[in-house]
Amino acid sequence: MATKWKIDTIHSEIQFKVKHLMISTVTGSFKDFDVEVVTDDDNFNNTASVQFEAAVASIDTNNSQRDEHLKSADFFDAETFPKIRFEGNDFQSNEKLTGTLTIKDVSLPFILDVEYGGNVVDPYGQQKVGFTVSGKISRKDFGLTWNATTEAGTIVVGNDIRIQAEIQLIKQV
Repeated sequence: MATKWKIDTIHSEIQFKVKHLMISTVTGSFKDFDVEVVTDDDNFNNTASVQFEAAVASIDTNNSQRDEHLKSADFFDAETFPKIRFEGNDFQSNEKLTGTLTIKDVSLPFILDVEYGGNVVDPYGQQKVGFTVSGKISRKDFGLTWNATTEAGTIVVGNDIRIQAEIQLIKQV
């Protein structure tokens, strides 16, 4: 019998990192996201599906001007494409999650590295599992092509985006 899991949002976070001027790294996060997982067992040996969505409008880089630029048509175009989606369909040995990532109108195969943190029952009787998830994408592959060059020829925004997520799920009864 299939087991359903929902995100524990107060114990989870989704972050991304990108090079700025190729000398430092800017970190951002999504404040509004959802994850649903269906497994064949409580140990995640056979995961039937993973559904992830993040609201682009919830992007937060600790700079409101930069956040508004990221939401604009130069980058995510949040008005036209309000969600980022990942649909996972193959979870291998609790180490790799394969699926499709959709940003804007571009859907591409994507593999995430997954570290299984464990499975426990909390003090309130809820069964929970934890994961650390990471991966890297080329933003240009998803149509996020805006950039600028400094007078010295340095690129303002790096191409590689590192993704890091701490996920805690609650078993649905």
